[in-house]
Amino acid sequence: MNPALPSDLATAESNSLKSIIDYLSTTNTNRFCVNLQFEGLRVLPIALRLSQNLNSSNVDNILLWPDAGAAALAKRESPDLSNNIYSYKDFLLSEKSNSDSNLLIAVSPQPYDYSDFFNVCDHTQGKILMLNGRLEDSAVGIGSVARERRKSFLSSWNILYWLQPLSNGALLREYPNDWHLFRKDIDGYRFLKSYGEKPNPENINEDLV
Repeated sequence: MNPALPSDLATAESNSLKSIIDYLSTTNTNRFCVNLQFEGLRVLPIALRLSQNLNSSNVDNILLWPDAGAAALAKRESPDLSNNIYSYKDFLLSEKSNSDSNLLIAVSPQPYDYSDFFNVCDHTQGKILMLNGRLEDSAVGIGSVARERRKSFLSSWNILYWLQPLSNGALLREYPNDWHLFRKDIDGYRFLKSYGEKPNPENINEDLV
C-alpha cells in the first residue's frame, strides 16, 4: 500500500506523536525535531497539545520558548503546564536545567535565537526535541568559521516528522519510514516517490515535473 498524507492537522499531530514515542523507545540519540511547515500555523496550541499528550504517554517534558513573553503567554494559555514552561534563558538559571530526566521541547527557535538555543543544547545532557525550528538562515551575515559551526550544529538533528506543502505537491517523513514525495493532481495528492534521506529542492523539482 502506498503511503498517504494526513487528512488534517489533528492527524498530522497524532502521527508526529507516534514518531516521537517510537523514536524515544528505540534510540539514545539526544537531538531530534518535528516540523509542520504551513504558512501562518499557530505553533502555541500545537506545542501545548504535544506536551499534554507526551505527559499522558508517561514522557515527562519541559516546554522551552525563545523569550520570556512567549513563555508567559504559554503559561496563561495552559496553567496546568506552567511549572514546566520556561524561556531559554530562564531554564538555564533553573534547578531543572541540572537534570536530564525530562524531554526538553524547544519551540520554534529562529535564526536570532541561535545563541540562546545553542547554550541550552550545550548545557543539557538530556534529550531535546526542536519543534518547528527555523534556523536554516542563521549563517547569513557571519564569518566562515561561525557559519561552519552552525551548519555542523544543524546537521546534528534527526528529523522525526516533516510535513511540507509544495507548490505542486507535498513532502512527508514519519519516523521510522522513508521520505515520501506526493504530487498534487486535480483530484488530490498522489504518492510519487520515496527517498532514503531528505531530498534537496533540485531533486524534488525534477521528480515533480
